[in-house]
Amino acid sequence: MTLRLHDTATRDVRDFVPLRDGHASIYVCGLTVQSEPHVGHVRSAVNFDVLRRWLEHRGLEVDFIRNVTDIDDKILRKAEEQGLHWYELAQRMHHELDDVLASINVRRPTYEPGATGHVPEILELIDVLVEKGHAYAAEDGSGDVYFDVRSWPSYGELTRQALDDMEPAGDADPRGKRDPRDFALWKGAKETEPATASWPSAYGRGRPGWHIECSAMARKYLGPAFDIHGGGVDLRFPHHENEQAQSRAAGDGFAAYWLHNAWITTAGEKMSKSLGNSLLVPNVLERVRGVELRYYMVSAHYRSTVEFSFEALEEAAGAFRRVESFLDRVGATVAGEVPDAFAAAMDDDLGTPAALAVLHEQVREGNRVLAAGEPADAIAAAVLAMLDVLGLNPADFATSGGDEKLTGVVDVLVQGLLEERTTARADKDWARADAIRDRLKAAGVEIEDTPDGPKWSV
Repeated sequence: MTLRLHDTATRDVRDFVPLRDGHASIYVCGLTVQSEPHVGHVRSAVNFDVLRRWLEHRGLEVDFIRNVTDIDDKILRKAEEQGLHWYELAQRMHHELDDVLASINVRRPTYEPGATGHVPEILELIDVLVEKGHAYAAEDGSGDVYFDVRSWPSYGELTRQALDDMEPAGDADPRGKRDPRDFALWKGAKETEPATASWPSAYGRGRPGWHIECSAMARKYLGPAFDIHGGGVDLRFPHHENEQAQSRAAGDGFAAYWLHNAWITTAGEKMSKSLGNSLLVPNVLERVRGVELRYYMVSAHYRSTVEFSFEALEEAAGAFRRVESFLDRVGATVAGEVPDAFAAAMDDDLGTPAALAVLHEQVREGNRVLAAGEPADAIAAAVLAMLDVLGLNPADFATSGGDEKLTGVVDVLVQGLLEERTTARADKDWARADAIRDRLKAAGVEIEDTPDGPKWSV
């Protein structure tokens, strides 16, 4: 395989060469589980899910680690505001995140570590940095431990910044710092915080800083060197810069490639809770299905900023329904091989827009073949293969359990109305036929008349 990736560390498009033959290792910075995830959050999960699927399609065995941050200042503050234990809030929001990612067919990672479950590994890494002279305990009695940025001459290389041009680190009180840009590895316990939010250490009770968590967890599950580190572009500085500095200062090779997805914006600004313009995923899914939301995000290149609008989302949903309609007409269930043009697009820095263009070209050809009365099974199999790679196979979004029974009931009721409509059309009772169609449309059911009879979808 020759997969070319745009490495945001080197600013170059580089051929992907795994550190181990037949394997790929990926670490993605997940969310801080402080509140319900919005559309901007899940874009990163979708983008790196596509990367994982494509590497696996290309024959690689993928170790995919995506962490969650389950203890930090925001979690403590929001839990207090809501009258909850901090770990109760974190657990609730973690479950919300799992449900949301499942609704858009993001596969579970190989493992999903949380910071609170890895305090020993975090302290071990801090000890290494202190011993090597790259970290120090503050002398102000706070119990904080800081990374000494001036001890590491390569600090700033990921984002190509000079140290003296950087803003002070805002993750702890600057009183105990040798340099205002030094960042916290360990935060000493405070009397104003719950006793459960701290752990014993050689530096006193406290909890991990944000940046050290990912370095320690990547080291534990992927080793001192791994292939790809991913996350949102907003994490490049300071989070990823600090991760790389502390890991390499400890003697680890860390990430060979860095990939960053762009934002989803509203009114030109990053979608975030602080701006008050967030769109919670369950609310969005009241208007479109999970597969349609995923299609919307996949249709943009992962490095392209997306300006969110419901008009664009509904247009994307319509485009996906045309693909579904073709598959329904063929009755396709078995995937084949992806076309060469699709593979070339995906190998070019995960070029999903060009890949989707190939998919729609195949759908148009398949519809032409069907209209000519010829079989289109091979084309449909190729379409399914492409959808599998993109995580858009409609079968993956099928309901189960009690919802499956409900779907069966709805199908019987809708089919009954469609039979009435077919009878009305045969009797040339156009008013009755149109009334049935309008009744179904008002309920959110779309009808498409095909050579094989009417098909319905929600």
